[in-house]
Amino acid sequence: MPKLWTNNVKEHRHAVRAAALDAAAALIAHSGPGAVSMTRVAEQAGITRATLYKYFPDVETLLAAWHERQVHEHLAALGQIRADAAGSGHELQAVLQAYALMIHDRRAYEAPHLHTGSHSDHAQQHLEAFIADLIRGDAGDLAGLGPEDLARYCIHAVGAAASLSSRDAVPLLVEATIRGIRK
Repeated sequence: MPKLWTNNVKEHRHAVRAAALDAAAALIAHSGPGAVSMTRVAEQAGITRATLYKYFPDVETLLAAWHERQVHEHLAALGQIRADAAGSGHELQAVLQAYALMIHDRRAYEAPHLHTGSHSDHAQQHLEAFIADLIRGDAGDLAGLGPEDLARYCIHAVGAAASLSSRDAVPLLVEATIRGIRK
């Protein structure tokens, strides 16, 4: 059981919420979103169902909160990958490959209904702007479209990673995508 009591109420609430989301994440990773129930999450988090219901009124709200946290973590990871590749001339490739791998790896537990709502819209806009900025900084000779249109193209193209039969094919998909935006 995790220790959930902290020095103040705000920290305590954050710890309980994080424990519930961690428990949901573990259930999703093990058995998929269909395995998430309020009872199972409460048991896994070491809290009562009544406490869990104070934070999340239902499974759908809990799953949406888990998904929102995943999205924020993925965007932060892509930002770190960009920073790590800075100056190499391969920032766009590194970010697109990481994003494609995220897409490929999540397909086992994907639930399309989680990709709705304002957090998903905001994340999509952030991702498009992030990739457009990488495209603007790319030294290569790009196709005649603007960076925003090319960013949407890249996002959709690497989205095909969800249907690739192997992780080994992801770099090939990314290379084809990058070739597609060059003249």
